[in-house]
Amino acid sequence: MNFLQYAVWGSYLTSMGSYLVTVDLASKIGLFYAMQGIVSLFMPAIIGIVADRWVPAQRLLGICHVLAAGFMGMAGWYALSAGAEAGFPTLFTLYSLSVAFYMPTIALSNSVAYSVLEQAGYDTVKAFPPIRVFGTVGFICAMLLCDGLGFQTSYMQFLQCAAIGIVLGLYSFTLPHCPIDNSGNKQTLVDALGLKAFALFKQKKMALFFIFSMLLGVSLQITNGFANPFITSFKSIPEFADTFGANHANALISLSQLSETLCILLIPFALKKFGIKRVMLIAMFAWVLRFGLFGLGNPGGGVWMFILSMIVYGVAFDFFNISGSLFVNNETDEKIRSSAQGLFMIMTNGIGATVGTLGAQAVVNHFVLTQQTAEAQTAGWSTAWLLFAAYALVVGIVFALVFKYKHHPEAIK
Repeated sequence: MNFLQYAVWGSYLTSMGSYLVTVDLASKIGLFYAMQGIVSLFMPAIIGIVADRWVPAQRLLGICHVLAAGFMGMAGWYALSAGAEAGFPTLFTLYSLSVAFYMPTIALSNSVAYSVLEQAGYDTVKAFPPIRVFGTVGFICAMLLCDGLGFQTSYMQFLQCAAIGIVLGLYSFTLPHCPIDNSGNKQTLVDALGLKAFALFKQKKMALFFIFSMLLGVSLQITNGFANPFITSFKSIPEFADTFGANHANALISLSQLSETLCILLIPFALKKFGIKRVMLIAMFAWVLRFGLFGLGNPGGGVWMFILSMIVYGVAFDFFNISGSLFVNNETDEKIRSSAQGLFMIMTNGIGATVGTLGAQAVVNHFVLTQQTAEAQTAGWSTAWLLFAAYALVVGIVFALVFKYKHHPEAIK
């Protein structure tokens, strides 16, 4: 289940931007990626309540995947029929409907896994992480399949996504039954959206943490949307046209997901050794390197910078997302802990990521898409990445100055 869950996402997430370039929708890439953040503000909460009250989680997981795959398949079929004339309104609408049903399945699949493991008598804290790793493996395999079959710049990535989604949707109906919560403790939409946790903004420490979570969340989806089109653009320059990186951007980017898998293992040590503030700072400055190395590298003699950028991505993503979630868990009362986690997701993957992708699109439009030659566009890409790096640097410096937190190693097990 976890392998297929993330293989669905990996089929297009890092390469969709390159397809959009081929149908003259490069200026809309940010909107496509922002839609994931927009639907994440409310759809997971709504679907979660349905799973709690009326429809068993494994069955709802199957329904959502079948619907998401259906709309993604329709997007792929439309793109096939329209060819180079594929229009933004139709393609964007079908894609948006697909992600509206896919994004809630991330939380649903976790709920199904926890339920099944608990019913079988497993300790979820010990048993789930090794299972979740297969999700990242699935994401990487789907990326490499998309690359190997030549789908990176084609509508076929949508059809690949739809095919895997249908398989997972049907498979979900065979999973063990997940009981509906029949207790009187029903979560409301206000709880599920994390709105009660807004009371935490009365505490200066938590207010600053959530604000900086949003500011750092701006960085989360930028490379997913623009790394592949950027690296692939080097094919237009004779010097780099035959390089491996320019022709197999997904294979190169897959190193980021491999790094992410390995960096998860470093988090317990890093938190105990350095504390949440320093770990968050490490993540922020890792984003500086992630973007800066893109701005300075190329797929030829500078490919080592691209590779190093992929390696630091694991630190940038995991040290922020997972450590931040643990901080919220440790610093909030258990009565609003779930709401606080919901608020953390809203600030990072909702508001932050949406603002980030739209802002990044504006930067790319100005510095890249206005240029007439491939060389000028490459220079524009470099400027854009260095601006993203400068943004992450400023956020990191301000965070270091204003966020006060005393580390107690003995409190971390």
